[in-house]
Amino acid sequence: MKRILIVGAAALALSATQAQEPKSAVHLAIIGLVHDHAGGFIPKLAGRRDIQLVGIVEPDHNLAARYAATFHLQTGLFHDTLDDLLAHTKVEAVALFTSAYDHRQMVELCAPHGVAIMMEKPLAVNLEAAAAIAAASEKYHVPVIVNYQSTWNPANQAVYDIVHQSGGIGAVRRMISCYGHRGPKEIGCSDDFLKWLTDPKLNGGGAMADFGCYGADLMTWLMDGQPPTSVSAVTLHIKPDVYPKVDDDATILLTYPQAAGIIQASWNWPYSRADFDVYGQSGYVLARERDSLRLRMGEDKEQEKQVKPLDGPAADEISYLVAVTRREIQPSGPSSLQVNMVVTMILDAARESAITGRRIILGREQ
Repeated sequence: MKRILIVGAAALALSATQAQEPKSAVHLAIIGLVHDHAGGFIPKLAGRRDIQLVGIVEPDHNLAARYAATFHLQTGLFHDTLDDLLAHTKVEAVALFTSAYDHRQMVELCAPHGVAIMMEKPLAVNLEAAAAIAAASEKYHVPVIVNYQSTWNPANQAVYDIVHQSGGIGAVRRMISCYGHRGPKEIGCSDDFLKWLTDPKLNGGGAMADFGCYGADLMTWLMDGQPPTSVSAVTLHIKPDVYPKVDDDATILLTYPQAAGIIQASWNWPYSRADFDVYGQSGYVLARERDSLRLRMGEDKEQEKQVKPLDGPAADEISYLVAVTRREIQPSGPSSLQVNMVVTMILDAARESAITGRRIILGREQ
């Protein structure tokens, strides 16, 4: 019986000399607390020696007080403005938990200070804002990375390895992404989060922006940064009484010269979904769980395979941000600016398609 080894993406190793040298913790500032992911990020900092939280910018004093009480944070960490923070604190990296609309402004304010920047997905609300972010990154030579929960999923990394390293399923022909949940209000997101997440200006849309970006990111990564040749999209407004301003369900079809991608993003799933399925010429790999895959190659029967945990810079968003800030690695893959420029292009085209009912052509089919 042929033995199949599945491993996560290889992490860059430090040289023996570097590994022996003690390194000071990266000084991190958090900007904004209106994104509920901040509540999951802050506890991950506890006990780490490679990173230190040195400041938080949040002008809403009530929101800042709630976070201070919940996570036992010293009030001296909090600042009303970025200027005040930078005037009193040495900062090497920032993590943005603002609205998606504010990403552009925050990057343009932070980049001149030479800090590494990480924001929660998506990169920007539209391609114009994404281009401005890329311009600031290039002008000031600062890395910009986008944090997706899917990036640190060992199963997704293993899918990439199977397609690109082992070639076990042949050339990619079809990709299907199903991401979402019952809805942000239904699962108990905070009012501070809902206020901008359900605003078409501040979020760039509803479910399409919130969860469509996952599929666009994974597919662009798997296709080595290649943009699709066309984008078609349909949105639904199933719960207008709950989400009056934005879509709550979206289906996006991407075409490539020899492949297709289907993105299903919804605030109407009966359960939370984070599925990524890839079908090739001679097999398929289904990532439905974090630590295992369903895999079929050639004439073999479908098998379930366990996936090794990720390690090194690829292990989680904090390890990755630390390595990027220290310039130990260059951003690449699903968190990179290059991939997320294509993601923003896809989402812009999907919005246009949903509004006009037309297929949006992005490139020539060969």
